[in-house]
Amino acid sequence: MEKIIKTIAEELNIKANQVEATINLIDEGNTIPFIARYRKEVTGGLSDEVLRDLGERLAYLRNLEKRKEEVVKSIDEQGKLTDEILQNLAIAKTLAEVEDIYRPYKQKKKTRATVAKAKGLEPLANIIMEQTETTPIEEIAKDYINIDKLSDEDKQNKDKVVANVEDAIQGALDIIAEFISDSADFRKYIKKVCYREGTIVTKAADEEEKSNYEMYYDYSEIIRKIPSHRILAINRGEKEEFLKVKIDKPEEKIYWFIEKNIIKGETQFTEMLKTTIQDSFKRLIEPSIDREIRSDLTEKAEEQAIKVFGKNAKQLLLGAPIKGKTVMGFDPAYRTGCKIAVIDDTGKVLDTDTVYPTEPQNDVEGAKKKLLKLIEKDEIDMIAIGNGTASRESEMFVAEMIKEAGRPVHYVIVSEAGASVYSASKLATEEYPDINVSIRGAISIARRLQDPLAELVKIDPKAIGVGQYQHDVNQKRLAESLTGVVEDSVNKVGVDVNTATPSLLSYVSGINSGIAKNIVKYRDENGKLKNRKQLLKVPKLGKVAFEQCAGFLRIIDGDNPLELTAVHPESYEATEKLLDKLGFVKEDLRDKEKLNELRINLKSVNIPTTAKELEIGEMTLSDIIEELCKPGRDPREDMPKPVLRSDVLKLEDLKEGMVLTGTVRNVIDFGAFVDIGVKYDGLVHISELSDKYVRNPSEVVSVGDVVKVKVINIDMDRKKVALSMKGI
Repeated sequence: MEKIIKTIAEELNIKANQVEATINLIDEGNTIPFIARYRKEVTGGLSDEVLRDLGERLAYLRNLEKRKEEVVKSIDEQGKLTDEILQNLAIAKTLAEVEDIYRPYKQKKKTRATVAKAKGLEPLANIIMEQTETTPIEEIAKDYINIDKLSDEDKQNKDKVVANVEDAIQGALDIIAEFISDSADFRKYIKKVCYREGTIVTKAADEEEKSNYEMYYDYSEIIRKIPSHRILAINRGEKEEFLKVKIDKPEEKIYWFIEKNIIKGETQFTEMLKTTIQDSFKRLIEPSIDREIRSDLTEKAEEQAIKVFGKNAKQLLLGAPIKGKTVMGFDPAYRTGCKIAVIDDTGKVLDTDTVYPTEPQNDVEGAKKKLLKLIEKDEIDMIAIGNGTASRESEMFVAEMIKEAGRPVHYVIVSEAGASVYSASKLATEEYPDINVSIRGAISIARRLQDPLAELVKIDPKAIGVGQYQHDVNQKRLAESLTGVVEDSVNKVGVDVNTATPSLLSYVSGINSGIAKNIVKYRDENGKLKNRKQLLKVPKLGKVAFEQCAGFLRIIDGDNPLELTAVHPESYEATEKLLDKLGFVKEDLRDKEKLNELRINLKSVNIPTTAKELEIGEMTLSDIIEELCKPGRDPREDMPKPVLRSDVLKLEDLKEGMVLTGTVRNVIDFGAFVDIGVKYDGLVHISELSDKYVRNPSEVVSVGDVVKVKVINIDMDRKKVALSMKGI
């Protein structure tokens, strides 16, 4: 365990005691959100992102140690375990290295070498490898011809027959080729030199065929420099049979290294060994090394893509809610009509309808009449338009329509990713049993504007749709990562236990889907919860789950004002002592004037001294003070608000040099896509994000950011807009 702790500490650049303390907390069954929020003193204040990385590395390294033990046991059972093998295994840092060490001892399927060994040709192979024998090898090989010694039945089996000298020598060389291929030292060197000097080369499968991969039809790039998004693009192009991919290697260096370690001067064996080395490399080593390198590059590229996806998803989930507004959800379409759902400020459905302002019906006047009537009747403040099919045509219609409204109405373009998946889900059926499937999408779009987090947790995180190549990456890893992102987001915001859906509650620390349903059932049968302690009456929610979840659940009009905040029940006593010390009581959190006075007093608290007096940690005290200053406040209020629009731009309206305000819709390795109010999102390439050098776009922008951009190029044919954030 000490070795694992040291490795993780070095990799994450944190102290060994922080790693050890965190591992103990994880092993005790604590969740990452709980550790990040309520065990800061123990971990030294590690963030949820660092804690998740730590958890992943811990699982990998434990798996690595387990595999090493299995390999040692297997080699030992064969009676071939040496101190050198033990030493090599001890320093192996990856599962691939362990498998390379184990390769010579692995039970093999039938190969040319295993057949040759079965024929008794191993001693001949050893003679050739020793290179000391001066008797011509052809003479020595005659002793291994066995055809005359075999039964008639065995003579029919090629795997048993050594018919002549050539058969004997070739079999011995096959054994040597496999020995070279199995050498962990050779494989390690070859991989190292390939990563350093190798090149990925791609060619078109058919140069005449048009595709999205034309830039890769005659392309090469050094392996160590190729960015992850290009690896995933090449993989997809190969999978779709548009590209042929190979790895060019410094073969002369590879042959030189193997020969240096195999050939012992000029002898009768020199040329046959050189030929065998080339055979071993081309037939055995190269195909598997290619697979390993491609697999390794893909794995790293997938990890990067998953990180980008997770970061973008988190920003989307933590988007600022639009509270206190009545919203019309507008789900655009052509033939089947645009679905409309009006939601009041509590999320209740007021009205639904279908209008046909787009092709083929083009009933603009009829649609306008219906919607203007709804705007007046339901006192609509905002219209949320889904960004899918027919979105821009719908936006143009809405922009014209609201000019005739009798009240001020703005519209916002909302990501509708996953809305159709949600609409047909069991959950949507339970929520809206009497509402048509097609209308549910419009309800979801409206609610996403009111509270992105509460609505987006209802769909599979993979369907959130912000990232690159999310369908090409390891789906299990993606699902695990995104589940963690959703958990961190939900617990960062906190959840109103009396209004939350089972979907939202199931992401709260310590609560699974079964407990979430039990909470809602308990609430339905007994009325609103008045305090957190009542959670212990919920079936299957025991003391352990209570400790993990209590601080993340809010009770708005309950018995204890502290339950408006993220203060954990374990800190209630210390919090009340702090309030008493300052001349306040917890009930003052509900009094605006008293709360303002309390805020002023809290600013003057001496953290180190007071923490000692209250017998709590300084980080815990700082968190308590922060919570007392803003009881019931939603941390998402600090996030950028959606861009409200009342008019629409066409691609033809754009001019180079024009400065616009837009919303970042997606951040990828090579830049960011920004919605500037035309039909197609513009791309700010990584080189145009800042006047300074940018290593990673997410250092500069996040999904949901509202940014000023300048139009630098318009490609009308390809419907592409290039943008810049430099010098604005």
